[in-house]
Amino acid sequence: MFKEQKGRTQTASHPWQPQRIIELFGVGLMVLLAGCDAFKRPEPPATLNSRYNDQQPALSGDGRWLALVSNRNNSNEILLYDLRSERFLDLPGLNQGNIIVESPSLSRTGRYLVYISSAQGRPDVALYDRATRRSELLTQSYRNWVRNPQISADGRYIVFETARRGQWDIEVLDRGPLIELDIPDGTPVEFP
Repeated sequence: MFKEQKGRTQTASHPWQPQRIIELFGVGLMVLLAGCDAFKRPEPPATLNSRYNDQQPALSGDGRWLALVSNRNNSNEILLYDLRSERFLDLPGLNQGNIIVESPSLSRTGRYLVYISSAQGRPDVALYDRATRRSELLTQSYRNWVRNPQISADGRYIVFETARRGQWDIEVLDRGPLIELDIPDGTPVEFP
């Protein structure tokens, strides 16, 4: 272990010297931390056909927007996907953690989104306006079950199934002539 060189005694370099041990420990720790995935972060909802449960797709009349029900953020929610730019849009005011949403339907340009909202197990037809970023319940006064809402291309009419008479019937809800219609490129609306 010891070598003599011109009258000096030298210690041979040993691979397990304290400095070398510290270096190896640091490298090992970095490798361990780099491979560690202790915090499972959800995959950002960036693409369609992911590992998540996506269902009930609805396409807008102009073919640009796709609404779907998903569990991508660990809760049941409606997502809106722009097929042109291939990205999801944020829908503030739509999804709330304690409410089950399902059966989305879109107007012509995707401005209006009608869906079933179930708070405390009771389904209601709800309407979300992307321009105002607000949802409103349309069948809150109904005492019977509703399901499968659809909205017209211009956003004025909403049809859905109701069990008002003890069987499933179709109802048409007219939102009225004074609503702001979903029309392409701001085309003026002619009244009859």
